[in-house]
Amino acid sequence: METIDNVTEKELVITRIFNAPRELVFKAWGEAERLAHWWGPKGFTLGVATLEFRPGGVFHYSMTSAQGQEMWGKFVYREIEAPERLVFVTSFSNPEGEITRAFFSDTWPLEVLNVVTFTEQDGKTTMTLRGGPINATEAEQAAFEGMFGSMQQGFAGTFDQLETYLASL
Repeated sequence: METIDNVTEKELVITRIFNAPRELVFKAWGEAERLAHWWGPKGFTLGVATLEFRPGGVFHYSMTSAQGQEMWGKFVYREIEAPERLVFVTSFSNPEGEITRAFFSDTWPLEVLNVVTFTEQDGKTTMTLRGGPINATEAEQAAFEGMFGSMQQGFAGTFDQLETYLASL
């Protein structure tokens, strides 16, 4: 069982290599105009309500599908060590920024702690995202673990968009 900060259960781990320098990949996580190009599921439009890229700051956003379905989410940043590491808690939210249950599950964890690390070699950046529920019940932990495959597919699509965005620069 791996441990990151106060995550003591199984975590989701996704690693991706981008053909871009670390500083650029890191910036893509911290600037609203950059996030709008890639964050979220394929086919969704990102709306940034708030982006305070600092420890204690919030990224509050909406995602709207082509059919008009709207979802809200937020990050609360815990650590920002440019350009090496980001630590933030993600949650679903309402338009006011209050934490809500996920629309797809009554047992999805309210909060997920994510640690993203960035390393560079020969102009390419290896980005690793590690995430796991915090303050979760047993049922919430089980729901999270049961969605690993779906989350891996979702992040693959999101990171495909990040790769396309970085290649366009």
